[in-house]
Amino acid sequence: MTVTRSSEPIHDHIADALADPAPVQVADGLVCLRFEIMKVRSALGAVRRLLAEGRVRPGDTLVDSSSGIYAHALALACHRYGMRCHIVGSTTVDRVLRIQLEILGATLEQVRPSADLKLDQSLRVQRIGELLLANPSYHWMRQYHDDVHYAGYREIAERIDRALPERPLTVVGGVGTGASTGALATYLRRAGRDVELVGIQPFGSVTFDAGHTADPDMIIAGIGSAIPFRNVRHELYDRVHWTAFPVARSGAVAMLRDTGIFAGLSAGAAYAVARHERRRAPRRTVVFLAPDTGHRYVDAAFAGHETVAPVESLSPLDVDDVTELQLPWSMTENVPGRVPAGALA
Repeated sequence: MTVTRSSEPIHDHIADALADPAPVQVADGLVCLRFEIMKVRSALGAVRRLLAEGRVRPGDTLVDSSSGIYAHALALACHRYGMRCHIVGSTTVDRVLRIQLEILGATLEQVRPSADLKLDQSLRVQRIGELLLANPSYHWMRQYHDDVHYAGYREIAERIDRALPERPLTVVGGVGTGASTGALATYLRRAGRDVELVGIQPFGSVTFDAGHTADPDMIIAGIGSAIPFRNVRHELYDRVHWTAFPVARSGAVAMLRDTGIFAGLSAGAAYAVARHERRRAPRRTVVFLAPDTGHRYVDAAFAGHETVAPVESLSPLDVDDVTELQLPWSMTENVPGRVPAGALA
């Protein structure tokens, strides 16, 4: 339980603190939700729901696949609630994270190296299947497929609803598993807010049928997918932007220069898209997500910042169909897989 004396909470565990974003108004009508590790919000909410429903108990082993950040988030959630944690990780899990997982009590096994992200994700899921056969008591968190990961964002949506004036909102962020952007839009709409949801994808992600494209410089993991994610609700999204590495990099550098916020590539893409959405509809308040800090991206994104194109010089190509997508930045309102609003039950 969180102890409070005023409106400022004293948290029982670091995971609870990491799950809370710092809302920052970076410009008129433009608000950043800056997280240190956003997926802690997903993992905590999921574990709390599973415990409350009796689907798991303290001491049980929770297992999942991760390229890095979700592994850290789930290990913290398990530490918070007295669970065991086993991660099937990709080779992108670095030494810094491996040591933290070990000390937190989580176990990690990494699949064989692969230059193909689809193969890497498939190998990890295959290994989880083998683990579940050998250990039927393990609970697979299924971060790519289980809607339980939406639950943790209800509180964030309630805070946004209370904090922002009664005007139309546009929520901008990476699609990923759908748990962050999809959940925020869902809970805000249930609260009666007028919400447009704008998702961001990397070229090559299959989630919105862009598997035929490729960005040689962008790692898909995080905001896109090389395999289908079943907990992405396509009908929630009003628009989708596909951004290549140069756009995400320009956005990340510009955000640090303009606002002082040091965040990663997906946040950089969100900043670029949010600026565009704000110009497009100046009467709406635009809320965008910065899911993690920029430390992992110093060499890939921030070094050589003086040569990066100004973000204001970039704009998306508006297309009618995914067959027309072009790097470095495209957008469409004809979202693949989206059910027309009038057709929803």
